[in-house]
Amino acid sequence: QVQLVESGGGLVPAGGSLKLSCAASEFSFDDYATVWFRQAPGKEREQISCVNSDDGGSIQYADSVKDRFTISIDNARKTVYLQMNSLRPEDTAVYYCARDCGVPACSGSWCSWGKGTQVTVSK
Repeated sequence: QVQLVESGGGLVPAGGSLKLSCAASEFSFDDYATVWFRQAPGKEREQISCVNSDDGGSIQYADSVKDRFTISIDNARKTVYLQMNSLRPEDTAVYYCARDCGVPACSGSWCSWGKGTQVTVSK
């Protein structure tokens, strides 16, 4: 069974940084699209960043995080990272990673969800 495990969340003041990790147990990310989502209480899930290794490593960011967040892959460690800088209180959410369901595309369907990691940004 494919498993993804997120880590790296925590409590930081506004303007701070965190680096989230999404570790895979059974596969490397070479041939897949991998996404970071977040969901704040009472809000819809938001896709914030995607990297598609099947498409030459193309990367997408939501406007809400562009120029502040950076997604990257370390295939040797089977880990996808999300470096988050200049954090704002509105970035507070549970952050999840997921892998595509068999069709590598940043606009596709997502499977193999992790359980999430909480990020809280204080004012």
